[in-house]
Amino acid sequence: MARRPVVVVTAVMLIVEAAGIALLNWILGLVVDRQQMSLGGIDTDAMSIGTWVAGGLFGLYLLLCALVLLRTAIRDRAPGRLARILLITCAVVHGLVGAFSVGLVGWMAFALMMVMLGLIVLSLLSYDEPAGAAQGDAVAPGGDAPHPGPA
Repeated sequence: MARRPVVVVTAVMLIVEAAGIALLNWILGLVVDRQQMSLGGIDTDAMSIGTWVAGGLFGLYLLLCALVLLRTAIRDRAPGRLARILLITCAVVHGLVGAFSVGLVGWMAFALMMVMLGLIVLSLLSYDEPAGAAQGDAVAPGGDAPHPGPA
């Protein structure tokens, strides 16, 4: 199975997405700052700094998800419990952003978000352990469970 290349491609796509999100928020912060735009009397400096901080945090979150995936590909083992939770939240975020992006940006952005969602889910499922392996039960080739030896 080609699970390592899928995980590496997903990690690279997340790195590109993190850079794109950070760049987009940086540009939006500059636009708000230079145009002296305000919503409801909020200070423009607060709005631009908030945009930069939010973009940086979201970019760091995506980079952390990418690092977890790269570590998974290098070790060729399933991610741990916290890493799985992180990747599941990343998949949920991509689903929500994809749903919101249809009306705001268009169908192309929705398609890209759904591709990323699919890659993250595929990365998670490709390292899924069989039900018996999760509990430590090994099954002999004949179908019988092994008998415990003398203790």
